[in-house]
Amino acid sequence: MSNSSEAAFALTRPAHVDRAHLVVTDLDTTSKFYHEIIGLSVLEKSASGVLLGAHGLPLLQLTTDSTVTRAPRQAAGLFHTAFLMPNRLELAHWLANAAHKGVQLDGASDHLVSEALYLSDPEGNGIEIYRDRTPDEWTYFPDGTVQMATDRLNLQALYDSAPKSDWNGMAPGTSVGHIHLQVGDIPQADAFYRDVLGLKIMARYPGASFFATGGYHHHIAANIWNSRGAQPRQDNMTGLSDYTVRFNDKEALSKALAALKTQEISTTKTAEGHALKDPWGIGLTLAA
Repeated sequence: MSNSSEAAFALTRPAHVDRAHLVVTDLDTTSKFYHEIIGLSVLEKSASGVLLGAHGLPLLQLTTDSTVTRAPRQAAGLFHTAFLMPNRLELAHWLANAAHKGVQLDGASDHLVSEALYLSDPEGNGIEIYRDRTPDEWTYFPDGTVQMATDRLNLQALYDSAPKSDWNGMAPGTSVGHIHLQVGDIPQADAFYRDVLGLKIMARYPGASFFATGGYHHHIAANIWNSRGAQPRQDNMTGLSDYTVRFNDKEALSKALAALKTQEISTTKTAEGHALKDPWGIGLTLAA
């Protein structure tokens, strides 16, 4: 079991996902859900937005305004935001608390590399709560990809392993381990996330690609399961507005920026980093 003071494998790679930004219609209800049910704490609050995180680390920005329109289910955008627990005990503790609160799960899977619980927020945004097995428990193929599956997770056994102490929200070391997107086309996603941003394809499912840096199972995934042929997002749509990819490796960031320039994909320098849009109008900021 990893010590919670040790940074997660996902976060020590050349690049990783840092935080997500969702646009919502009902800010109060949604932020309350992420605070009370998911266990994030409120770091900042205004009339138009709430910043949530774990132990001072920002993980999720929620914003709203009067022009917001609800995105159709098949729109490009978020499939789920995945919150990575520091260990299995914390995953079990989260599950026990959710069960006591009568939270409805959408599913629970053993992916060989990880154990994952799935649910949705009040506006239908997907959420994954998961823990990673250690990389030495993963099976890597000779080409560097990793074996993943979707097996049934024994929820009862996980629940039974939970500590009996009070749950105080997300533990220190909790992070956004990955983000899973709905896109319109997989070859186009590969061309952007692999060929331009420089991530490696770690696994493929029918209709999905899993991208990562540094041998992680995935930092970003993209699928067409609900969204085949989706057009770019409109500006005021609900759901995933943008997310941040943080580079621990400055050279990997320079390479990505050079590739964006070659492809004539425009980026804007912001206080956080370099902002751009993927082929479906999903915003991302590349930061160092």
